[in-house]
Amino acid sequence: MWFRDDLRVADNPALVSAMDAGPTIAVYLLDEQSPGIRPLGGAAKWWLHHALEDLRKNLATLGIELILRRGTATRQIPELVELAGASSLHWNRRYGGPERSADSVVMERVRAAGAEVHSHAGFLLHEPWVPVTQESKPYRVFTPFYNALQRLPLREPVPTPEPQQSLGSLGLHSDSLADWSLLPSRPDWSQGLAAVWNPGEDDAQERLKLVLDEIAGDYLDARDRPDIDGTSRLSAALRWGHLSPGQVWRALSMTISKHPQRGTGAQSIMRQLAWRDFCWNLLYHQPDLATTNLRPEYDDFDWSWPKDSDSGEDHDDLIRQYFIAWSTGETGYGMVDAGMKQLWDTGWMHNRVRMVTASFLIKNLGIHWRVGEEWFWDTLVDADAASNPANWQWVAGCGADASPFFRVFNPELQAKKFDPRGTYVTRFAPLSAPQPIVDLKSSRAAALESYAEMKDRGTAPER
Repeated sequence: MWFRDDLRVADNPALVSAMDAGPTIAVYLLDEQSPGIRPLGGAAKWWLHHALEDLRKNLATLGIELILRRGTATRQIPELVELAGASSLHWNRRYGGPERSADSVVMERVRAAGAEVHSHAGFLLHEPWVPVTQESKPYRVFTPFYNALQRLPLREPVPTPEPQQSLGSLGLHSDSLADWSLLPSRPDWSQGLAAVWNPGEDDAQERLKLVLDEIAGDYLDARDRPDIDGTSRLSAALRWGHLSPGQVWRALSMTISKHPQRGTGAQSIMRQLAWRDFCWNLLYHQPDLATTNLRPEYDDFDWSWPKDSDSGEDHDDLIRQYFIAWSTGETGYGMVDAGMKQLWDTGWMHNRVRMVTASFLIKNLGIHWRVGEEWFWDTLVDADAASNPANWQWVAGCGADASPFFRVFNPELQAKKFDPRGTYVTRFAPLSAPQPIVDLKSSRAAALESYAEMKDRGTAPER
């Protein structure tokens, strides 16, 4: 069993398939060397370390040894299959372009060596090639995608396997998790993450129960309030596969049936699950989602970079100062600063505040969305290869079904509306705020002027 972004034993189709085939060993491969594979950010590495400790514990109760390896999948996985004398290899499918390319090579090499390969659907509600328009094209607008998705039958859940007779490690070498150096040191900035998160399957199940019992009923009213615990906070559990989206979808559906008063909120959370699928559909059909505008007319937009993206030379000293102020939470705007400090302290940020901070970077500071996407990739424990760039493109106006560019979030008005007592800002940015680094009114006007100039230059054909 080759674990990837599915670090759980419950409702894991590939794990069940492997154990049905016979005594099983498991491998997790840290692959940051295959062409195009995006290396994990710092916060994600911290999460992965603890998640693998949890997975190893849970697999041990099933009589399965977890082997850790580091390197390229196309070399390491076929080698392990051969050394183990395995009759079959099982995994849950991945949908990024480089990952699919690597999996194809692994499949070819393992089959050529005489072993079977079985891939399964275990990461999304539906495979990204299934929801298509009447013209058999991928959706670019969310609402019709969501309507189509709801008509599709959900994959049947699979039970947690019964324990088996352990094979041990079959003498296979396993790396030491500590030797991977996933945890930060000199300095160790992870104390805030450890105070908030306990990565793993059990904690994810407990959070899901809390969402069903206490969050869902008030979700519509509370989800935009960063000062209270009103969102699901399941994004990291889904990103790492401690929960399958099917588990969450079914649990919410059951809640709607048993507790109709919670139905509206539960349905809204289900819509968020569907948005996650939508983002992965976008990435599947455009593998360079993190670096290329979905709307090509934005390729000529007058965004700035703290450093030139090609040469690495300083582009604009003021822009670099703006970025530093934004990333450290020193912009002078309470909600922006609280959000960026929450992100640094805990590896997570409330979704409403994510939109506010992203809008401020892109539209008030005039900095390219890719700069913010890369910062979030490094600092979020739930950094997701599809949702992170898709949501940044949504805010920037250059993505699918995007928020119009002329929608500029005013952080002061957002704070008054969604943090009315100032509780959130006081918690994460309690010190006296610095002078605002830009004027909201004039920076908004400059952003809209740049947008108008782009429109005047004409619209490029849609990709």
